[in-house]
Amino acid sequence: MSADDLFANLFGGGGASFGGGFGGGFGGPQQRGPRKGQNMKYPLSVNLEDLYNGKRTKLAMEKNVICSTCSGRGGKTGATRKCTACEGRGFGVAIKQLGMGMVQQMQVPCEECNSTGKIVKDRCKRCRGKKVITEKKFLDIYVEKGMVDGQKICMKGEGDQEPGIEPGDINLVLQQKEHTIFERRGDDLLCHVKISLTEALCGFNKVVIKHLDGRGIQVQHPAGQVIKPGMVKRVPNEGMPIYRRSDNHGDLYIQFDVEFPEDYFATPDNVAIMANILPTPRSNPVSSASYDIVDECALIPGDLDAFGASSQSRNRAYDEDDSDDERGGGGINCAQQ
Repeated sequence: MSADDLFANLFGGGGASFGGGFGGGFGGPQQRGPRKGQNMKYPLSVNLEDLYNGKRTKLAMEKNVICSTCSGRGGKTGATRKCTACEGRGFGVAIKQLGMGMVQQMQVPCEECNSTGKIVKDRCKRCRGKKVITEKKFLDIYVEKGMVDGQKICMKGEGDQEPGIEPGDINLVLQQKEHTIFERRGDDLLCHVKISLTEALCGFNKVVIKHLDGRGIQVQHPAGQVIKPGMVKRVPNEGMPIYRRSDNHGDLYIQFDVEFPEDYFATPDNVAIMANILPTPRSNPVSSASYDIVDECALIPGDLDAFGASSQSRNRAYDEDDSDDERGGGGINCAQQ
């Protein structure tokens, strides 16, 4: 707490501040130039296409501007009087109850004079003595290529205006929407592409994805190089443009999802042909002869979401048995001697 704040809290803000009497307080530097208004921050929603291609847009907002009718004076020049509500201090004193018999004394801005300490006698009819009016303004916003989620666009001096105070800045914080196809990490992009089992085994040459600028990305994969499910390939220089170096790009990563055919898609004869073409199964080092007992089991459809559910059902059965025991159900009553 500064000396001025301490003095104000002790004496209700009355009297001159220490800073005013000794040129900036106890050795503190004097403020030079006009004070600057408060900076304001707003979110700006963008999609991945905007960050890839860049975008110009207009943002409508309301802000306080100095009244042009009275030039920010609030009325006729010199026609002012001291505010009686705050006795010319520009602020009042409020008492806040803290409990246990304790109170806190706080300074609050005077609403009667807008913290100026003066009341305009002949108020401006346009701003009603407030010196500022509210206007709607359109800001030209440019989202540059390669910008990232959370990055700020600073509009200097576009904050609220106030007489004798330099307007603050407006900071727009980019908030990227989730994309349905691409995932961004740094300057790289990742997407998933589905291919058939035939393409995974025999190769392909086709457009696999529509890029963020509308281009089709065509890739060729030679026959003989098998693409396994989940395999990742990289396309150099097809990622996001690098911020303020938009001629350079990151990389595009493609993860392949191999689609297998439906059940019984081939006749038994074709299955036999495929079995002759495809690699033979690797020999199992552990044969059935290694076991004294071998059970033949059936494979049925399964779901990993149900993994662990068997133990939950068993626990519920145990709980029901325990409840029966506590109620005495099914027990044998001993005869009293």
